[in-house]
Amino acid sequence: MIKTLLVGGAILVSTPALAEDIVIGVPNWPSVNAAANILKVAIEQNLGLQVELQNGTNPIVFEAMDSGAMHIHPEVWLPNQQNLADKFSKENGTVVINKNGVSAFQGMCADRVTAEAHGITSIDDLTKPDVAALIDRDGDGQGELWIGAPGWASTNVEQIRAKSYGYDQTMELNQTDETIAYAELDTAIKAGEPWIGFCYGPHYIFALMRRWQPSKKKVSESLKCWNGLVASLAYNPPVSKSPAARFFVSWDCQGRESWRWYATSIG
Repeated sequence: MIKTLLVGGAILVSTPALAEDIVIGVPNWPSVNAAANILKVAIEQNLGLQVELQNGTNPIVFEAMDSGAMHIHPEVWLPNQQNLADKFSKENGTVVINKNGVSAFQGMCADRVTAEAHGITSIDDLTKPDVAALIDRDGDGQGELWIGAPGWASTNVEQIRAKSYGYDQTMELNQTDETIAYAELDTAIKAGEPWIGFCYGPHYIFALMRRWQPSKKKVSESLKCWNGLVASLAYNPPVSKSPAARFFVSWDCQGRESWRWYATSIG
């Protein structure tokens, strides 16, 4: 029996299992992990193909698509990874960037109670010593500000922005794994303590924040968002000849749908 499934605007039609496998590269942030697992389930259940997920940094995944060792990157953030996209898509011609990207953002967020209580309304407020004191956990006179995980392209961007705005002088720019950073956010919110740090979306954290505070009085609000970002699926051309070709070309999951997926993926 043939089954069909409409996912993100692409119609998948099941076929007998083939010998070829599809390998999806999975960098280390939640939304790309969610997207990879959604792709895996949709392809395996509806196309009869075996899909393997392999962890790797953005450069490793692009290099692997270039060589054919991997076939898909579920979520390329542009312009953060523009250098990789240009090299392998425009110069080498070994990677195709899907044109139906999801609108995204990154920036700095504070919990709303802290923002309202202390009049924090702008990224420029992070240059103020009294604001830095709110998140000074070790008493050294500088706030501990999470700017992202080591190895993220966005982390490099946030380092540059901190210097441009001047809050690198009032804040200690911390790089740590996202799970650690958001565990600290969880603890701070539940204890009623201030939290300021890097945020981006689509991301499940905003759904969690609503769960913590149904009144929405502690939902994180953005101090500064840099919009105009796009998260797109990328694949290498040979895989476009597989039964999943139409799916990769037509993959189209826009903002609200993505946010629902990512929130649901963490249960």
